[in-house]
Amino acid sequence: MTGRAKPITLPNDPLAPYCIAPAWQVGDLVFLSGQASIDENGAIVGPGDFDAQLAQTFANIETVLAAAGSDLSKVVKVTIYLTDMANFSKNVEARRRWFTPPYPADTTLEVRALALPELMLEIDVIAAA
Repeated sequence: MTGRAKPITLPNDPLAPYCIAPAWQVGDLVFLSGQASIDENGAIVGPGDFDAQLAQTFANIETVLAAAGSDLSKVVKVTIYLTDMANFSKNVEARRRWFTPPYPADTTLEVRALALPELMLEIDVIAAA
């Protein structure tokens, strides 16, 4: 790609083994790949613990946004994939914790499975650069 599109990279990128860019900046927007509860060493954080996975996922989102020169206050769209909609209320609590009004646009879906069987959620965001 040329022009105003550029990949966002991370040192020791945990998504590299999966051939996934952490994010792309296109013009004034940053598009993050789905982030999950995977630490900088590629290990899953909090198997079976939704709260731990949610916290790690948001930490990863913050890391990628920072690498792009952005932050959570600039997020305009969130897509959340849950393997169990019973965790939806925790998702709402998380929005209050990590975002402030006006809240980003949101789509929340229940999915049968994610890329790794231990993962309970995945989140992708679009943010202003």
